[in-house]
Amino acid sequence: MIAVLVAAHAVAAPSPDAATRRIDEILREERLTGAVWSLVRDGQIFTGAAGVRDARSGAALEPGHRVQVGSVAKTVFAAGILRVASEGRLSLDAPVAAFLPGMELRNPWAATDPLRLRHLLDQTSGLADARLRQIFSLRADADDPLLASFAGDAAILRIRHRPGSRFSYSNVNYALLGAILERVTGERYETYLDRELLAPLGLRDSTFRFVAPAGAGGNGEVAMGHFEGGEAHTAVPTALRSATQFTTTAADMARFAEFLMSDGELDGKRFIAPELLRAMGRPQDTEAARAGLVVGYALGLNTRDRHGVIGRCHSGNTVGFMAMFCLFPEQRRAFFVAVNTDSETADYGRIDAALIAALGVTRADEVPRSMAKADFRPWEGFYVLAPNRFASVDWFDFVFGFQTLRDSGAGVRLTPLSGAPLRLTPVEGGLLRLDGRAIASHALLRSADGARVLTTGTRTFERVPAWRLGAAWTSLIGGTLGIAWILLRGLVKIFRWSFSPSTPVFAPFLALFALLLPVPLFVRQSFLELGDVTAASVALAVVTALLPLALVLGLAVHWRRRDRAGSLDRADAVAMLAGLQWIAVLAIEGLVPLRLFAA
Repeated sequence: MIAVLVAAHAVAAPSPDAATRRIDEILREERLTGAVWSLVRDGQIFTGAAGVRDARSGAALEPGHRVQVGSVAKTVFAAGILRVASEGRLSLDAPVAAFLPGMELRNPWAATDPLRLRHLLDQTSGLADARLRQIFSLRADADDPLLASFAGDAAILRIRHRPGSRFSYSNVNYALLGAILERVTGERYETYLDRELLAPLGLRDSTFRFVAPAGAGGNGEVAMGHFEGGEAHTAVPTALRSATQFTTTAADMARFAEFLMSDGELDGKRFIAPELLRAMGRPQDTEAARAGLVVGYALGLNTRDRHGVIGRCHSGNTVGFMAMFCLFPEQRRAFFVAVNTDSETADYGRIDAALIAALGVTRADEVPRSMAKADFRPWEGFYVLAPNRFASVDWFDFVFGFQTLRDSGAGVRLTPLSGAPLRLTPVEGGLLRLDGRAIASHALLRSADGARVLTTGTRTFERVPAWRLGAAWTSLIGGTLGIAWILLRGLVKIFRWSFSPSTPVFAPFLALFALLLPVPLFVRQSFLELGDVTAASVALAVVTALLPLALVLGLAVHWRRRDRAGSLDRADAVAMLAGLQWIAVLAIEGLVPLRLFAA
């Protein structure tokens, strides 16, 4: 139990004014536009704001301004599902197929382990995350049917591990839940949840409907989103809106936090079953939970060990916004923050730490190291994500995302391909703790099929034979060297005025050079159109489709003139074969031709 893991000593809490000064300082140092936040402490709610609402006007951001929260919407949406379940209108253990009869769920374990509603809520369905076209698109409409973006793409509903066994974050889960809720209630989920969840909870300034600060129907009380450099960008609709679409205020999120930490009653009547509220953020049936890990995701919240405390949280980001929502139920404290800047370089954790300090949350005691000698040599080897988050980039995660596990004598040394090694110390129960964490952060276990597994509760790695990684890297290195040789030979022939269609590297060189043609087209379009059919994405698909054809043509030219081939010509052929085998691997993985609008 989390309550057992917290230290007994109290921490003096700075005043909300001190938090305001600290966050204002962090915003300046991290070059963030503004932030609103709320604190729940000792039955009181404090709200604050710093920075500006819109960098173009310089207008101050006020505590009452509405903000977008991205995936924090999942926590509120999950509460709506728990409300319907508490009314007895659906069961969390009901099979998903019963609610979506027209959807083809490709579940190899369907006979024994059907996909259930609980798996969608817990992010343990085994479904990959959204396609690029479902996230980065300016063509989505706020009134599109929730399942419209699934049409004609059966592969998106392929389940990659036994449902319920492993966490793998996917916006698809909550999009399906939105469609299920609409089927159960007979109306749009936004309308139903605004009326039946938000209104009773007193969240009067919040809505699941699409709201933007600018454009048609723009609301001036909604803060503008920003990117690096203060570039302003209004909110845009998304295809998977039940996973990310929610507009709220800091005060409303504080009221929501108070309810989640309550007994689930409103006006003396049960609103959400208390056992369901207590289960939020407490995974039960995953491999990691069975191994003893407390950290993990359940029913819309994620138990985290960060900044010296243990809380149940959900982060979120959407166009121009980053948000964090955290509960500390045993201490009846909580915070919410939304920053109206989506930056790739800023350290948002500094703001979280400032709010935790302002709350005076009790720090967690560090679980002591196990005194029993452990031998981790049988676990040594290479570990790859299983599953990874985005199915379309399986190959890249396999080749570049592996970690090497070694017995350090005093624990485990975990080394990613890039980044600093991690040191894991064994703790009681056969678990391991990462330096800087208070409780167990990793577990080594055997899966149902006997595979050796390393898990953090939110990421799972399986050990793979060295030869598999070696084969993938041999293909990559050979292909890269082959392409480099073709480019070099083409440039040399151009320099010597001997570059002609009768040269074997002529077509491959031009095809490689053509890969640069879509670049200026992408520069001129918004990155939010990456998943749309545009001149840039069509050009990219065409030039990547031509590349293997050009390599085959080059080999054909070499074959016709093989009797006159010298050593360099033979090297050209080897280079083209090397490039072609790598392109073939990428084609098998669905990466060639590169069609962003289908990814």
